[in-house]
Amino acid sequence: MEPASRWKLPLRALAGLTLLAYPVIVWQGLQAGSPRKIALVLLCVVAPAAFLRMRANAHARVQGMAFLPLLTVACLGFASVLNSTGLILVVPVLINALLLISFGATLRRGSMPMIERFALLQEDHLTNAQREWCRLWTRIWCGFFVLNGTTAFLLATLAPLAWWAFYNGLLSYGLTGVLFASEWILRRRRFKISTHAGTDEGS
Repeated sequence: MEPASRWKLPLRALAGLTLLAYPVIVWQGLQAGSPRKIALVLLCVVAPAAFLRMRANAHARVQGMAFLPLLTVACLGFASVLNSTGLILVVPVLINALLLISFGATLRRGSMPMIERFALLQEDHLTNAQREWCRLWTRIWCGFFVLNGTTAFLLATLAPLAWWAFYNGLLSYGLTGVLFASEWILRRRRFKISTHAGTDEGS
C-alpha cells in the first residue's frame, strides 16, 4: 500500500467526526480563542480529507453531497481571512441548502428522486406506487432541509452561541435520525406489502 493511501481512510474518518462535532468544537473554541484560530484549526482537519475525496471522484459523476466538505472548507477559509464568527456559524445553513439543492434537483421531470436511488440499493424493481412513495419522501426531506436550515440561520443570527451549538450539535442530528429511521422503516413495510400484493395478483 502506498504511503498516501494509508492516510486516506484515517483522514476521512477524522474529517467526518470533526464535521459531526463541528458545533461543539466551535462553541468551545470561540469561548477560548478568536474566530480565526478556530477556523484554522478546523481547516487543518477538514481540508486534506475534502481534497482527497474530490480527487478520488475526479473522473466520476460527483453527487452534490460530495461537495459538503469543500463547502465547509470554503467557509472556514473565508472565516480565517476575515476573522468572522458569522461565517463559522453559517456552515450548517449552507450544508442544509446544498442538501436541499441535491434532493430538490432529483424531483425534476425525467430525474430519479433521491429516495428512489436509495431504495434501488435494496430493491431490484419498483412499482409505480413505490416510485411515487419515493418522490413523496424526497419532497418531505426537502421540506426538512428548509426548516432545519432556517432554524440554524435564526439561531446563528439571533440566539446565544450555546443555543446554536445545542440545536446543531444535538437536536438537529436527533431530528435527522428520527426522519431517516421513520422513512426507512415505513419504506420497508410498505414495499414488502406492495411486493407481496404484486406476487399474489400475478399468481
